[in-house]
Formats: sequence, C-alpha cells, structure tokens
Amino acid sequence: MEAALGLLAATAVTWLALALALLAAGRRLDRAALRAALRLLPDVVRLASRLAADPTLPRGVRLRVALLAGYLALPIDLVPDFVPVLGYADDAVVAALALRGVARRAGLAALRRHWPGTEDGFAALCRLCGLGRAGAGNGR
Repeated sequence: MEAALGLLAATAVTWLALALALLAAGRRLDRAALRAALRLLPDVVRLASRLAADPTLPRGVRLRVALLAGYLALPIDLVPDFVPVLGYADDAVVAALALRGVARRAGLAALRRHWPGTEDGFAALCRLCGLGRAGAGNGR
C-alpha cells in the first residue's frame, strides 16, 4: 500500500513538473510563430511524414518524428484538454519543441528538400524552429 502511494505521489510530482516546464517553454516561444505554425499544419504534417521516411537522415530524427506523432495521436495529454488555455496549448508546445529539435538535427538542407509548402511558409517554419532568417531567399 505504501509503495502504491509513493508511486502515485511520484507520478503527481512528475506530472506537475512537466506541466510547469511546458508552461515555461510556451512563454519562451514566439506567439506569432505559433499562430503561423497552426496555419502551416497541413504542410508541417507532410514535412514530418517525409522526414520520417527519409533513410538518409539520422535515426534520432526519424524517432523524434515518430514519438511526436504518437504523442499527438494519444487521447491522453500531459494537461487534460478541459483545462482552460493549457489544455490545448500543451500539444502546440510539445509539437513546436519537437519540431525545433528535429529541424536542428536534420539541418536546413533537409528541411528545404522536404518542405511541401510556399517560401513564406518555409520562412515561418524557420522562425518557429529558431533558425531565424536562414531559410529566407534560398532557392529550392
């Protein structure tokens, strides 16, 4: 019984720490970039599937994309969706952070090669991923 209570307490503390980390990460992300990411969602989904299928990319990149897809597909979130603001924001923050990690590991050339959208969309993706204006003005 004590072990079960200890496990429950540890789970609650871990969940709280993750929720606070997501809140802090969400505040650091540029809100305009997050709004642009929501508009880019169809292109980002196609980009993720193309990155996951590219055997020339490191296994870690493909694994991160698969883990992100799995997290987004699960009906259970770190923060339940009925919690105002944070309920849906956790998915956006997790997706943005995972996308940043994937983009930095895969590199700008891989993102450019697999990007299915417009140049403006690619520039927004670069901002979202913390790549600054690195993608602006480059040809495909």
